[in-house]
Amino acid sequence: MEWKTVVKWGLILGVLVVLWQFVMGFTGWYADPVLANAFLLVVLIDIVVVVLALRETRARQGYGKQVLTGLLVGVVGSVLVLGGSLLFTTVAFPDYFETMASMQETVLAQQGLPPETVAAVAAKTRSTTPLAAALQGVAGTIVTSLVVALLAAIGYRRKAGPAVDEKWSA
Repeated sequence: MEWKTVVKWGLILGVLVVLWQFVMGFTGWYADPVLANAFLLVVLIDIVVVVLALRETRARQGYGKQVLTGLLVGVVGSVLVLGGSLLFTTVAFPDYFETMASMQETVLAQQGLPPETVAAVAAKTRSTTPLAAALQGVAGTIVTSLVVALLAAIGYRRKAGPAVDEKWSA
């Protein structure tokens, strides 16, 4: 295992995701019904970072180690995602869940949903804890990294060919 690569790219992943989260917060985009979707850029960040990490190790690792590298990049990154998310929702934007619930109420009411449905969705958002939201970010980071690693390692395996590595497993 190439731990320097895992730690380097994991830290890059975590820092970029947390930075984007704070960009969303300080610009107020998280509270805008349309611009809030820009948060999904974190998925693209995850994809690019894992692909670059695997690109760095493709000549020295078989498929299994490539997948493990991608997964571990996500695990390292998710530590920063956990801390960054908790900082975001408890210190920087303690009204985050209330703001999101209010935005949901407005959007869902404009869509003509029944008041009880609107109230139920908003209540669920208001009852979300910072830790629960942060753990969702952790899970999303790790799962995305694993899926990307599974797919990217196949692509790198095909490009590298048998001269680089004769085995499919680690």
